[in-house]
Amino acid sequence: MTGDKYNAVEFEKDAPILVMERLCKSYELGTMELKVLRDIALTIKNGDYVAIMGPSGSGKSTLLNMIGCLDRPTSGDYWLGGQNVSLLDDDQLSLIRGARIGFIFQSFNLINQLNVVENIEVPMYYQGFSEHESAERAIELAKMVGLSDRLDHRPSELSGGQQQRVAIARALANDPLIILADEPTGNLDSESGSEILKILVDLHLQGKTLIVVTHDEGIAENAGRIVEIFDGRIKRQ
Repeated sequence: MTGDKYNAVEFEKDAPILVMERLCKSYELGTMELKVLRDIALTIKNGDYVAIMGPSGSGKSTLLNMIGCLDRPTSGDYWLGGQNVSLLDDDQLSLIRGARIGFIFQSFNLINQLNVVENIEVPMYYQGFSEHESAERAIELAKMVGLSDRLDHRPSELSGGQQQRVAIARALANDPLIILADEPTGNLDSESGSEILKILVDLHLQGKTLIVVTHDEGIAENAGRIVEIFDGRIKRQ
């Protein structure tokens, strides 16, 4: 089984590509049960730009982990790309993550020993791209996010905004179904944050599906839809 299997389905604009039904997540703490997500019902369509907002401890990060197949629900169903991924094992979830989901982290999560192009290439390595294909695509993506003059630079030689651009390019490497971002402007100054915001808007205009956990009102204002979560429940969407 390869990641190609999970990229085989094409979706029309506005077709549902992510559906959660009665999804719950809880953790056992000794004799206590901590309920983090409660009866989540969420549908996201191809091309949506969704901002997930809520106070600290509301369940935003747990919901993003569920969407990104980094964790499993305790109960309920999660359909991604027409497949019930809540039924998959760890190896299958890993393939789903590699082929269908692009991640953008607040802390960038770049590999210090690799340069810009090599960092962008990492996801393609696991999806079986040839060395030539991955290098060519990585350079193309680096140019797209405005790093054509930084191809050989390592993370330590880049500003925070430039590192986040690398992270965005890396998230696009496998042309994922959805792009997930966790506070993508959280570690950036206002100018760099504005630059990242523009890139996200441009990706949305290109038809990409974006789901962003954020406290940034600028991101929320540009999103086509805001999902508010409080005490593990979706209060508005």
